Amino acid sequence: VQLQASGGGLVQAGGSLRLSCAASGRTLSRGDMAWFRQAPGKEREFVAAKSAFSTNMYADSVKGRFTISADNGKNTMYLQMNSLKPEDTAVYYCATRDGRIIQSFRNRAESYEYWGQGTQVTVSS
Repeated sequence: VQLQASGGGLVQAGGSLRLSCAASGRTLSRGDMAWFRQAPGKEREFVAAKSAFSTNMYADSVKGRFTISADNGKNTMYLQMNSLKPEDTAVYYCATRDGRIIQSFRNRAESYEYWGQGTQVTVSS
């Protein structure tokens, strides 16, 4: 499975961006999917996760501002980011795994086998 992330950029605080992650080599919806991010000098952290038969999960820091979704016809997942803050600045990574995993593990990076290359999001104050 290969993932290609895109859509990052520079935006002012309060603005919006939509990240895309195109998958090849497997139907994306056959496994759980997620977004993580990593800011300079910090560890990679969970942002959002999506599973076919469960509600979406979000980190508390992005709840109500970010939305994870997928388009099965395009085999692509998205992260819509609204009301962006300077603390959202990071490299954003999309990830997926073969099959499902219980909800309590969906926010763990080690639960995902396939990763995109990352796309930079910079939010200016």
